[in-house]
Amino acid sequence: MTEKIDSVFQDHIEVAQATLAQLKGTIEKVCQVVIDCSKRGNKVLLFGNGGSAADAQHIAAEFVGRFVKERRSLPAIALTTDTSAITAIANDYGYERVFERQVAGLAVKGDVIIGLSSSGNSLSVINGLIKGRELGCKTIGLSGQRGGNMNQHCDLNIVIPSNTTARIQEMHILIGHIICETIDDVF
Repeated sequence: MTEKIDSVFQDHIEVAQATLAQLKGTIEKVCQVVIDCSKRGNKVLLFGNGGSAADAQHIAAEFVGRFVKERRSLPAIALTTDTSAITAIANDYGYERVFERQVAGLAVKGDVIIGLSSSGNSLSVINGLIKGRELGCKTIGLSGQRGGNMNQHCDLNIVIPSNTTARIQEMHILIGHIICETIDDVF
């Protein structure tokens, strides 16, 4: 068991170091896009499936509540929390449109859309990003495994250099926390 624990920690550290080395500039750009959005009074919409849904909710909560520092509440919505909307849209239009329809109804030009998918190929996430772009929103991806089809639909796609879902998701929440810390520095 000790070897497994050591191995997982080592893998996490290696992916974190590679993410920092390869993506620091992109992460900085994403932070600035989110800061600019918040300064304008626009909102951040986040979504993903499974663990990525939980990460979207976690990040949105840090905006609306607070991260570390006391500051004003900032508008962010996780599109993964309204089970009535999700199930109605899935039933009437198909699951692949659950985020697209919510973005269509909630997003306005200048908002930031953040889609999370460890593979970069989740159709429901991609459709939400496409709709966001159509509405004049900035589209940001948090993905892995070379970014998948999300590469084509994101203004900025943070592609974690790993094929392991757990390591990708660990970096996604780390990046979410980095975004929140930069928000705390400004507001």
